[in-house]
Amino acid sequence: MDRKQHIAIFTTASLPWMTGTAVNPLFRAAYLSKDGERKITLGIPWLKSKDQELVYPSNITFRYPSEQERYVRQWLEERTGSKSTFDIRFYPGKFAIDKRSILPVGDISEIIPDEEADIAVLEEPEHLTWYHHGKRWKTKFRLVIGIVHTNYLEYVRREKNGQLQAFLLKYANSWVVSIYCHRVIRLSAATQDYPNSIVCNVHGVNPRFLEIGKKKLEEQQNGQKPFKNGAYYIGKMIWSKGYKELLKLLHDHQKELSGLEVNLYGSGEDSDQVREAAKKVGEFMRVHPGQDHADPIFHDYKVFLNPSTTDVVCTTSAEALAMGKFVICADHPSNEFFKQFPNCRTYSDPKGFVDATLKALTEEPSELNDSLRHELSWEAATERFLRAAQLDQPLKKLESAPSREIFASTSFNLISNMEDASTYLHNLASGFEISRRVFGAIPGSLKPDEELSKELGLAVPSERQGSGSRT
Repeated sequence: MDRKQHIAIFTTASLPWMTGTAVNPLFRAAYLSKDGERKITLGIPWLKSKDQELVYPSNITFRYPSEQERYVRQWLEERTGSKSTFDIRFYPGKFAIDKRSILPVGDISEIIPDEEADIAVLEEPEHLTWYHHGKRWKTKFRLVIGIVHTNYLEYVRREKNGQLQAFLLKYANSWVVSIYCHRVIRLSAATQDYPNSIVCNVHGVNPRFLEIGKKKLEEQQNGQKPFKNGAYYIGKMIWSKGYKELLKLLHDHQKELSGLEVNLYGSGEDSDQVREAAKKVGEFMRVHPGQDHADPIFHDYKVFLNPSTTDVVCTTSAEALAMGKFVICADHPSNEFFKQFPNCRTYSDPKGFVDATLKALTEEPSELNDSLRHELSWEAATERFLRAAQLDQPLKKLESAPSREIFASTSFNLISNMEDASTYLHNLASGFEISRRVFGAIPGSLKPDEELSKELGLAVPSERQGSGSRT
């Protein structure tokens, strides 16, 4: 078989929504396709105009998928300095207001023809398969790799009846991920554990941040003072992103941190509440709308404060390190990757936060050497991904995987039969509107409606949605 290995990457968001699952899979597709050895397809959600208005910032909307594709490619090319060579295909999606998430509509695996279905990468596998109804991922693709981005259990615990919800969600996640994925990559140990999983940070930073860091290093080597400002934090302005913890730390330790001015940058549902809470902390707190972290207004800050423990691997912390700054963060599994960098200072209690912050304010950051700079890059992230997914092996090793008939083992057959039964049960439950609604699916998401179908060039569905898709 002389054709190229085909990797189809499915993700749960797209630009211009500046969220991790929009940006990181996009870079992954770009860097996997760079050497030309593989064919890469990125599958992203297409939303109807009313959903686009709810999700995308600055009143940006698109009439056609081709318009959004041009926007995505232009954004990427401005940051990588080269044209992208991978394919982009859209699947139908709907925005769930209660979950603040885009959820797939119908069987999204259909955007990849069967003859191209080699390897699937599910970015947020639980999210993509909670309500999946259609062909079984493991049947269509020879290898299915899940990359766990989000600490859903931590978010749910913060809601009403959070412990019970987290308990139920943990088992639901384990169920769908185990029946639909062969291998699972967890970005950090902060995520839920899964069978056949490995912990590995397979993300890098936008090359722009490494360039900023190089310029700051040149300033330092030329005897200039590269960082003239104090401390800041940037993140989506919702309480669960660490704002509550940061405001409490700054409020409780105003005396020790006297003279410190902290600037918060972000936009989100809790912006007004955060702004009011910051006023009560003191005049040394400044709250600003969200900005691109690469904007020049951030270049001169020396200390990035990030007390969040809901992130899996915080992108903004990685970006701050790439720019040569100090990062003050919690001693938490989500920050394990960053501990190898001398400019990362972790704390385990409020006193540790105060000590680390004061020390960073009086010192100059260490130089980021070539080896550590490489660790933050997407080149290194791509190498880690290929190793963790075992895709650094020749394609023939995947092709020659033995079929279940070769295995005479009773235990293997029992496990296979149990998994088949479990998959059948999920497919059955996800095939009826009533049962889907019970488990939190968006109404009418079993199959795309007429409007979504026309916009994506799909067959217009009949009035009655069926429930007997193949598994």
